[in-house]
Amino acid sequence: MTSAPQTDEARQKSNRRIAGFCVAFFCGMVGMAYAAVPLYTLFCQVTGYGGTTQRVTQYSDRVLDRDITIRFDANTAGGVPWKFAPVDRSVTVKIGETAQAHYTATNLAPKPTGGRATFNVTPEAAGAYFNKVECFCFTDTTLASGETMDMPVIFFVDPDIVEAPELKNVKTITLSYTMFPIDAAEPVTTGSIDTDNQPTTNTEANVGG
Repeated sequence: MTSAPQTDEARQKSNRRIAGFCVAFFCGMVGMAYAAVPLYTLFCQVTGYGGTTQRVTQYSDRVLDRDITIRFDANTAGGVPWKFAPVDRSVTVKIGETAQAHYTATNLAPKPTGGRATFNVTPEAAGAYFNKVECFCFTDTTLASGETMDMPVIFFVDPDIVEAPELKNVKTITLSYTMFPIDAAEPVTTGSIDTDNQPTTNTEANVGG
């Protein structure tokens, strides 16, 4: 008859232990949910998953005798009142050759407005091999009314791309930027007004292959 209280006590300890595990699991899931977005972003930047290009601090030191065409695409989203477009629609370079491209943005609004660009490449698997040495992406930029800014991109395609089975026959990569609005109350970066160089709107869809 003395074993019943011990059984009840053991059951209570077991219930408390299960409750503790549940609380710990719940807290862990909440923490992972908050960390999911930055961790996924970091994963994409490191691996090139989802068409995310690589950011490097040095130029390529190996150039192959093989051409690849880079197409440039630009879009706006969220109502940013900018005309945003590449200066050239495409360029053909050697794989491994460091090249420079230019985009331009013009503020069409009657007041200062701000924008920030995100990017990706297609085909998505090429993101791991598309290296940018310099880029205006993820930089908050404010333009005065009617102001135009030149936005250069310095890049190269990693020669290792020819070793990837799914990319060995790829002859075209598309670099695409999308400009989103930001609060332009305080200027962050400004360019110079260039009324003679008005970019045209890019209506081409993303293409790759």
